[in-house]
Amino acid sequence: MPRIIKNREVIEDQWTLLPAEATLQDALDCKQPIVPLALWQAQPAELRQVPALGVWLDSDELVEDLAEDLGVFSLIALNFPTFTDGRPFSSARLLRERYGFTKEVRAIGDVLRDQLLMMQRCGFDAFAIRNDRDPHDALRALDELSVQYQASWDAPLPLFRRRTAVSEPASAAAVI
Repeated sequence: MPRIIKNREVIEDQWTLLPAEATLQDALDCKQPIVPLALWQAQPAELRQVPALGVWLDSDELVEDLAEDLGVFSLIALNFPTFTDGRPFSSARLLRERYGFTKEVRAIGDVLRDQLLMMQRCGFDAFAIRNDRDPHDALRALDELSVQYQASWDAPLPLFRRRTAVSEPASAAAVI
């Protein structure tokens, strides 16, 4: 069984990532399938019967296409076809901030160690590291930087605002 990083630990993956050409029967044969967006769009009524359902989007597919159906999914996986394609970063942020998706958002595809911290800050909480990489080594990347300057989905204030809020008296902070 493949291993993934989820919630800052390496675990055995309980989900089955189906290929882009998967059929409805492939999905029904799995206990916890992650179906491609095209299959979901073709057969949503049948797939709603699956108790634990995930969906995956390629980098050129839009999370807006799932907006009405987000409550159906226990997991949304976003594919990085190459490490240079950053569109899934934006998709994760949209899922968390615009659509309020609170369940698992997983990075799949060409997922590398040096991207994990930024992926986490954009809203990913699970990472399917490439098979040729060590997930335990990749996990350490999440703790390599102790301070982030920018705002993120889980820390909406930039560092200078966080420091100002801590250092100013309550009355002065109310003025800002």
